[in-house]
Amino acid sequence: MSDIIELPPTGFVRLASILSPKGPIPVSKSTWWAGIKDGRFPKPVKLGPRITAWRVDDIRALIERRTP
Repeated sequence: MSDIIELPPTGFVRLASILSPKGPIPVSKSTWWAGIKDGRFPKPVKLGPRITAWRVDDIRALIERRTP
């Protein structure tokens, strides 16, 4: 069985589902947060005081832009 997480069709995903080794984006956490700051990656949504997530649609769009 594969450890790679598939994105749900809609909704929100947490960072562990986005970044490698289980997610589709092969960057580190520090690179991810720097990319958000400079506009390369989508901004997160706060779902609660300690819950940060990203829209699945934004992550899919990012993957499509980066795929040749």
